[in-house]
Amino acid sequence: MGRAFEYRKARKFARWNKMAVQFTRIGKEIAMAVKSGGPFPENNPRLRIAMQNARAANMPKANVEAAIKRATSKDEKDYQEVVYEGYGPYGVAIIVETATDNPTRTVANVRHYFSKYGGALGTSGSVDYMFERKAFFKIDAPEQDLEELELSLIDFGLEELVRDEEETIVQTTFTDFGKMQTALEEQNISVVSTDIERIPMNYVAVSEAQREELDKIIEKLEEDEDVQAVFHNMQDGDGA
Repeated sequence: MGRAFEYRKARKFARWNKMAVQFTRIGKEIAMAVKSGGPFPENNPRLRIAMQNARAANMPKANVEAAIKRATSKDEKDYQEVVYEGYGPYGVAIIVETATDNPTRTVANVRHYFSKYGGALGTSGSVDYMFERKAFFKIDAPEQDLEELELSLIDFGLEELVRDEEETIVQTTFTDFGKMQTALEEQNISVVSTDIERIPMNYVAVSEAQREELDKIIEKLEEDEDVQAVFHNMQDGDGA
């Protein structure tokens, strides 16, 4: 999990940085967190996570505070979280997570990207069953004994614990996300960033030429301002 997860994360954040939209996406997550649970992170676990991810992305504190303030305004847009599913070329399954204030616009754009690049937008549930939702916590615990840490977290849904080049990643199921978050906080373990991933249960192998073709639809989807994340089951270049 460790290297494959970091490969996906690095590639995703590289694209976000290139497009200069990473702060916008984190800002939306902050807004949704505030709308759902209030502006005080000590009482709002989702907001705490969004703020952790903002720090990990080097988002200025002033930007975070401004996003929280805007979200408390009655005039601030309400975002809906909508998930779209479909197939790209060569039978590759694609899931698109969005946060939108205009679902009509968003679905039209997503359908256009699928169609233009040789794919097809499907119905809800058409490919979701091919993925497992996993939660990943990147924690700051370089000196802590891994065996002891594993024992302290196993009752809270720990599936895997990986340390790679002084970075420690805790993996759990999506359903155990809240329980693990609480456990890490209660044990005073510093969380650097958090992510929810849809991990394919099976991968589709493609040629280099096919990969380049598939990358076009994935990159186009990721460029859309309403899209928060894109997941697929194309086999990555490192075999994951």
